[in-house]
Amino acid sequence: MSEKEKIVLLEETFDVEEGALNADMQLEDIEEYDSMTKLSLIVMMEEEFGKVLTSEEIKGFKTIGDILNYME
Repeated sequence: MSEKEKIVLLEETFDVEEGALNADMQLEDIEEYDSMTKLSLIVMMEEEFGKVLTSEEIKGFKTIGDILNYME
């Protein structure tokens, strides 16, 4: 899966418009990145990548790029 495809998947998970996210964005600056989005992220990671995210891993994410790196 390309980085662009991963970003589109994250945009769907974060419920933002296409093109709203990029790898350099700080998660703390994204209004939609809340507890419900984090739960959606956990579900998406397991369904799409077979990875189980822990709360510690989520706390370690600072940028969209951190999440993209985890998806590999």
